[in-house]
Amino acid sequence: MGTTQLETVPEPKYWHLRTVLSEALDSEFSVGEILPNERDLAARFGVARATLRQALEQLELEGRLQRRRGVGTTVAPPRMGVSVGTAQHAWPGGSDDAWQAVDCTLVAPPAAIAETLVTGREEPVHTVRRSRVSQGQPVAAELLYIPASSVPDLSAIDAPSGAARARAVLRELQHLELERHENAVELGSARADDAKELDRLPGAPVLVVTTRFIALGRVAALSVATYRADTCRLTFGDSGGVQIHHGPERRAS
Repeated sequence: MGTTQLETVPEPKYWHLRTVLSEALDSEFSVGEILPNERDLAARFGVARATLRQALEQLELEGRLQRRRGVGTTVAPPRMGVSVGTAQHAWPGGSDDAWQAVDCTLVAPPAAIAETLVTGREEPVHTVRRSRVSQGQPVAAELLYIPASSVPDLSAIDAPSGAARARAVLRELQHLELERHENAVELGSARADDAKELDRLPGAPVLVVTTRFIALGRVAALSVATYRADTCRLTFGDSGGVQIHHGPERRAS
């Protein structure tokens, strides 16, 4: 690559560098490709490394770059839309569900969850852990809280633990008539366990989608799904559910 010096511009130098870097990502790099180290990039563009870091951080916030532990800074794939619909006609775990069951435990939930489910503070609920992978990378992790009263005919003999138990709980949940669901979305920071599962650093920005599934006039299940904010964006519509949509094929735009 040739040397490119930045001219004097009225806007902040890091912002102009961000624009130049973005154009370079489009024309010179492919999705997943590792960028040169900071020293080489700073020399190429004739800027201080502090300025370069500001530009790289901005591009990471915009979803253009990803910083991966043990790998370096790579070109990110196109952001995927997290569609938060206003209609829901199926329970989690249905045939069209893109989530993968990981584990299931019977434990007392956090106080805020117990209050939403109207269960006792120490009353155990089925806690299903699921994950979502897209284009070969983890994009979301979910905890699904289901009171025992929502799956009264569940037998421990069918599947005592693990992913099989999670699928058994979700199958039993299908027997309830779902009335509606209610979504709430907020921006948060990845906790240590979420960061590990999503291949992010602790404190990285995430989108938290909380869904209350209503049946028999009460909250029959509660989902707390954590999405990577660097690879997902929110979309709103009436399609229902939380779905990930891929953009058209492109190099790195």
